[in-house]
Amino acid sequence: MSTLISKDRFRKINLLTIVLLFVLILAGGVVRSTGSGMGCPDWPKCFGGYIPPTNVADLPKDYKQEYVAGRVNKNQKVAKMFDMFGFAELAQRIRADKSILIPEDFNVGKAWTEYINRLIGALSGLFLLLTMLFSFSYFKENKLIAALSFFNLILVAFQAWLGSIVVSTNLFAWLVTVHMLAALAILAISIATYHMAKVYSKKSISINPVVHVVTLLVLILSIAQIAFGTEVREKIDEVANRYQGGYRESWIEQAGHIFIQHRDIAILVLLGNVVLYALIRRTFSRHSIQQQIMSFTFLVIMLQIVTGILLSYCSLPPYAQTAHIVLASLVFGAQFYLMLNLHKSVSLQGAHK
Repeated sequence: MSTLISKDRFRKINLLTIVLLFVLILAGGVVRSTGSGMGCPDWPKCFGGYIPPTNVADLPKDYKQEYVAGRVNKNQKVAKMFDMFGFAELAQRIRADKSILIPEDFNVGKAWTEYINRLIGALSGLFLLLTMLFSFSYFKENKLIAALSFFNLILVAFQAWLGSIVVSTNLFAWLVTVHMLAALAILAISIATYHMAKVYSKKSISINPVVHVVTLLVLILSIAQIAFGTEVREKIDEVANRYQGGYRESWIEQAGHIFIQHRDIAILVLLGNVVLYALIRRTFSRHSIQQQIMSFTFLVIMLQIVTGILLSYCSLPPYAQTAHIVLASLVFGAQFYLMLNLHKSVSLQGAHK
């Protein structure tokens, strides 16, 4: 009985963790779109405290010089680490980056925006820890659930460490993209363990391999689309800094070829999902979970196209930026869950008859 209760708790906690991870991506999108990434110049504390200050009088003395010196020292260590792993060019770029020498002015709104993002991140980490602990209730039936849950916890620790470097390097472009891709990996593992827990007592019956191949290709396109989208955002940040926040209507145009590539991949993603939708309709029944997932994916893609149009023609409104990245993450999550469900399941008891 206790094992059954633990398994039920694992599924519920795992599902809550997935929801929290999407909320975390939403919070990260708000931080990115409002320029609050450096709202707390230190990590894991914020202006030297566990709760951000609410006015300038509460700030540490000489905080600007102190945090700039701390970031310079940390960046030297990060550059040395990249040198050790053979990334000499990246290490040199970090050493040569003069933007970290410019101290951040205190902004209470940005500080609390970043602080809330960190709180959600900490809560997500706690739930991932609980997921790992309860995953051992499946150890006899499926050791992979426990192994993946444990690995996900390690990946979260890496993500937290990487987040500290992102802050230290003043949102260094290449690292922001890696940070986003690591978040997708954590999300994918959580979805995979949840799925395995749901079907561990069922036998899979294989389906047309063409559907598997097309789903995988569409998923890869979505990941590439998100990666290019992150790079577009990084390029736009460069343009915004160059114009000191002015001439917002020209930022997209100044982004250059990376925006064109992002748009072209978006067209490929749409076409790929049209083909996949047709294959799913031919392969699975109308009320199957596969068709439900695909219908949801299509709805989210349409919403994402709307936010993309708003970004392109309405001077990058912050709300559209946030919605765009959250919708992209939902598309990725739905497509990944669809890939896991590309089979018909029967109970092991029924299979033995």
